[in-house]
Amino acid sequence: MREKKLYRDILDGIGNTPLIKLNQITKELKADIFAKLEYMNSMGSVKDRIAKYMVEKAEKEGRIKPGDTIVDNSSGNTALALAMVCALKGYHLKIVVRDNLSSEKIKFLKAMNVELIMIDHTLPPESPNSYNNIAPRIARETPNGYYLDQHNNRENNEAHYLSTGPETWEQMEGKIDYFVAGVGTGGTICGVSKFLKEKDSGINVIGVDPVGSIFFDYFHSKKIVKPSPYFLEGLGDEFLIGCVDFSLIDDIYQITDKEAFLMTRELADKEAILAGGSSGATMWASLKLAREVDKPVRIATIFADSATRYLSTIYNDDWLMEKGIL
Repeated sequence: MREKKLYRDILDGIGNTPLIKLNQITKELKADIFAKLEYMNSMGSVKDRIAKYMVEKAEKEGRIKPGDTIVDNSSGNTALALAMVCALKGYHLKIVVRDNLSSEKIKFLKAMNVELIMIDHTLPPESPNSYNNIAPRIARETPNGYYLDQHNNRENNEAHYLSTGPETWEQMEGKIDYFVAGVGTGGTICGVSKFLKEKDSGINVIGVDPVGSIFFDYFHSKKIVKPSPYFLEGLGDEFLIGCVDFSLIDDIYQITDKEAFLMTRELADKEAILAGGSSGATMWASLKLAREVDKPVRIATIFADSATRYLSTIYNDDWLMEKGIL
């Protein structure tokens, strides 16, 4: 529960997000499913946690100082979270984004005066100008540039080990059978998993990966498949990245854009939860898991962000029809 107190600033409102029981969408199931509403963080996503933690740790260790430029690549939520942190702490922010990012996220970032570097999303992973490759080069070429590197810097995982994990454990009163989360940078699922498994080694952790990403195939076969385009933002990748610790994940489910987006819309219809596509993905995986287990278990999952960033896409029937989803 959130404490009733006066917050010192907007950063003080990060964390202690609600965890709720889902009742309508789970009616026919034996399992209980609980969702942690991370869009209740100050800037509206789970990434608020890592932006605050990683910047403040770098400050304490003398790696950055006000006036420096923070550089990273992002599917939007980390960028917005960093924009909030940088505005309050006096940093400039450069963010690499793919050119197919939702228009809402781009508008939000421009409203926060973020310097955007738009990258062609069709570039192959090996291209020096691809989404994953160009950000460290930009950081090196930027005077007083600091590459946060949310995909490989395990301070990302630490943020969730120290906050999201303990919160989930406490809110679930230590009664958790499964934890379900998307695999994006890997920070959320692996940070929370590490904490939960230290508390109870019997907890199983299930990841969710989009069709087109490489994590599902690598987890199950140790083979890296050729990535392909998909529309689901915030999950998956075209490279193996440093924050994904597969030893902390017990299984990974693969999901299509259609499954994720239609489940996102169903969440709105049945639970009055206006969430983003990755939340639809974790909901779909939680329901799949509950049906496979088919007994009374307690499943906790993460809803990473809200519908406000996808009104022109997931919540737009014309867009869904154009993409062949409706």
